[in-house]
Formats: sequence, structure tokens, C-alpha cells
Amino acid sequence: MNRDPITFVGGPLDGRVLDVLTGPTGHPPKLYKIPVPATEDSPATTVVYRRVAAGRQGVRQLWRYEYDADGNAETGRLRWPWSKPGPAE
Repeated sequence: MNRDPITFVGGPLDGRVLDVLTGPTGHPPKLYKIPVPATEDSPATTVVYRRVAAGRQGVRQLWRYEYDADGNAETGRLRWPWSKPGPAE
């Protein structure tokens, strides 16, 4: 497994570049979840970033993570207005 520098766009990590583990295919995970502990002012939550293509460098695919404010951290699925409600809704 390798580590590739991946850029984060939007949200609390906007503009940061982190080394992310890539799988055997060279792709980073589709979701990057960051647990945020509870504070006096806010409850515990999870920040979700989604992998998107960022172009090519020769034959190699480049990736970046974009902030997903509406994402579902448990399943990683977007909640679209036309989606059927989940079992807990």
C-alpha cells in the first residue's frame, strides 16, 4: 500500500494536503470520515469528504476530496430529495 498526497476542498480541512493510504489499485477510499469529539458548545459529529477525480498526470489518475455537508456518515450515501426514507427516519 502506498500513500499519496490528496488535497481537501471545502469544510474544516479546506486547502490542506494529507497523505492518504491507497489500495492495490492506486485509488484512495471513496469516503474520508473524520470524527469530531463533542465540546461544550456542540455534540459529537463526523465530517465526511468524498473522493472526486482531479485530472490525470500521464497515465496516473489524480484525486481530491470534496467536503460533503449533507452526506450520511454511516452508509456514505447522499440523501437526495427523491430518495426513499431510511429505516431510522
